[in-house]
Amino acid sequence: MLNIGIIGLGYWGPNLVRNFSAAKGAVVKCVADLDEKRLQKISSLYPSCETTLDGNGVIERSDIDAVVLATPIKTHYELAKKALLAGKHVLVEKPLATSRAEVLELMEIAAQKNLVLMVDHTFLYTGAVRKIRDLVTSGEIGDLHYFDSTRINLGLFNPNWSVIWDLAVHDLSIFDYISGGKRPNAVSATGIGHTKMPIENIAYITLYFDDNTIAHITSSWISPVKIRKTLIGGSKKMVIYDDVEPTEKVKIYDSGFEVNSAEEMHKWLVDYRFGDIYIPKLEQTEALLGVANDFVSAITNGTTPVSNSESGLNVVSVLEAAQKSMQAQGALQKL
Repeated sequence: MLNIGIIGLGYWGPNLVRNFSAAKGAVVKCVADLDEKRLQKISSLYPSCETTLDGNGVIERSDIDAVVLATPIKTHYELAKKALLAGKHVLVEKPLATSRAEVLELMEIAAQKNLVLMVDHTFLYTGAVRKIRDLVTSGEIGDLHYFDSTRINLGLFNPNWSVIWDLAVHDLSIFDYISGGKRPNAVSATGIGHTKMPIENIAYITLYFDDNTIAHITSSWISPVKIRKTLIGGSKKMVIYDDVEPTEKVKIYDSGFEVNSAEEMHKWLVDYRFGDIYIPKLEQTEALLGVANDFVSAITNGTTPVSNSESGLNVVSVLEAAQKSMQAQGALQKL
């Protein structure tokens, strides 16, 4: 059994404790947080789990095999580096770090020490996103034309990081996964803040690709409604993914268009196709349990996790460029 140490019991930490407690081949040995009330709650739910106020102490323990970090973004790099150097496998709550340089350094240490470094891009383990990836990789929707995602709600504000590091990170990881790691050549982003906090609470990111694919992501903490909707267009079919939908999250549209030249010079004929709508059956397993099992499997069996460090690097690279673009009022950033 792998002994897991979890650091951080804020919004996401308790979910990690619950799912790692249910994961195959692992046991949550110790949990750390700076809030005693949070620790007391965990103790009441999981009596066999040790608790401590000292996160660094968890990393230093010889009986801990792997460390899971659910701490503020600004601490990810420092704590992950310390854990890797201590010989621990590491899973980090998204995003993996705050810059491409930081992620590359963590990846290098993990490789040198033959350790698993993984990021918690939870949506990659949902039945909906896995189905969409199958549709793309099998060629059923044809060539990928566009990815247009909206992820908006009212709150929760983070005073230290803009909305893209909280919300857009999900959409970027989903696109990276379903496209098989397709890398943009440039990114442009605009955003603005409406509070005294020096962060953007609404933002728009556009990604450009060499093959004419385009991706656009809208993120906001100041919407009166919660929307989690993604439109994916292919040369053969189109897909709508609505994560707010309780059951019919994915709909496949057998719709499209063809453009042909007419006899007259500079004239074009556009033929539109409106076909059936198909709603596939999706896996109903809990995504975060999938994350936990994947992390454990990567350590014990040597498998490559779905949400691996390369995925974390791709996402952070775009986020870093998008942040620079926002600060330059939308100036294009080459990648």
